[in-house]
Order: sequence, then structure tokens, then C-alpha cells
Amino acid sequence: MRRTFIVGGRVLRQLRRNPRFLVLSIVGPLVIVYFLKLFFDTFPEGFDTDRYAVPAAAFIVHFLAFLLCAIALVQERTAGTMERMFVNGFRRAEVIGGYVLGYLGLATLQAAVALAEVLWLFELDYDADVLAALFAVVWLLAIASVMLGIFVSTFARREGQVFPFVPLIILPSVFLSGFLVDVDELPEWAGWLGHAFPMLYANEVIQEMIEPGGALSDVWTNFAVLAGYGAALLVLASLTLREVE
Repeated sequence: MRRTFIVGGRVLRQLRRNPRFLVLSIVGPLVIVYFLKLFFDTFPEGFDTDRYAVPAAAFIVHFLAFLLCAIALVQERTAGTMERMFVNGFRRAEVIGGYVLGYLGLATLQAAVALAEVLWLFELDYDADVLAALFAVVWLLAIASVMLGIFVSTFARREGQVFPFVPLIILPSVFLSGFLVDVDELPEWAGWLGHAFPMLYANEVIQEMIEPGGALSDVWTNFAVLAGYGAALLVLASLTLREVE
């Protein structure tokens, strides 16, 4: 664990020395959520924006956390930073765990600002327990997205090689998660495929909690699946990370 914390501390120092990356990570979700509000304002009166507002914020965090983390780690590897860690005796699990710890705070901040802005702009009023559940699920989704970005980065040698993964991961998250249409209305194979993406589980929790009388006990398994999703990706990334380019 000591070496994991050493790597995590180095990542945090690297983030502090890269203010443009930090600004993009935090301001990006805020700008996109604002334009989302302008888009929803064009819909006819009576349109159920509540069904889409919080899931849209969750998706924005999911997309940005995945993309920015994947690109940042590819840059680290092409710069030789990871190779130097391995030369100094760090193991793959320690390196990956350190990067997870380093990006944990950033993912938490992204989830908090995106959810807060959605609640403010769309004038949503939920009880404290509902708000806590919504933040928890967006946070878990952000963590899973960081893990997904780390995993994808193990297969890319340059930053540009990350982008082909975007349509393969992000677009199915939009169409197969129940975000735009109910999963029950999709073909059976599409519904099963949607279970491979963390956005489906996050959306199911959100839809349950924003409904009047929604109970956390009905969707607690989705929380467990999201946590397990991140843990599984952590293991896979540790196994697939190349020690030498």
C-alpha cells in the first residue's frame, strides 16, 4: 500500500501542475450541462425533463472521466513515466492502484459539480436521502469511468488511439442503458448487451430514486454491480498493463 500511495501522491502533484487539464475536467461538465438546459428549454411545456436531467449529468461525467483519464494515462506512458516506475521496482497493481487514488478526488469533484448544477438549473427538489443516493450513484459511475479509462489506456500507444474506443463504449452507453428509451422496448439482444456498460445500472438507480415513493432497497444491487464493475476493471487493467513499450 505504501507504494500505491506514493504513486497516488505523484499523480496529484502532476494534476496540480496541469491547471488546464483541471479546468477542462471541472468546467467541461458545467458548460455541457448548461447547454443541455438550453436544449431542454426548447421542448414543449409539460415535457418530463426530470427523467433525463440527472441521467444526462451522470452520462456527461461518465464520458469526460473516461476520456480524460484514458488520454492522461497514455501521455504518462508515452513520456516514459510508467516505465521508470517499473524499473524502480513498482508492480503493476501498485501503479494502477496509485492512479486510481490520484484520480479519485477529481472524479468526486466532477460528480458533485455536475449534479449540483443540474439540480440548480432544472430546479429539482429532492429529499436529502434521494440526493445522497443520486450523488452516490453518479460518484460510483465516475469511478467506474476512471477504471474504464485506465483499462482502455493499456491498449493505446498514443493519445489518438483512444478515440476509436469512444464510439465503441460511449454510444452504446447512450442507446442501450435506458437513458433515451426504455430497455424493455429494445430487442432482447440489445437489452443484454446494455448490461455490459455501467451507465445502465446508474440509470436504473436514478430512475427509481427520482420517482415518488422510490426506494433504495429496490436498486441496491445496482450499486453493488457498479462497485464490482470498477473492481473488475481494476484487475483487468493490472493484468493487461504493459511494463515495456
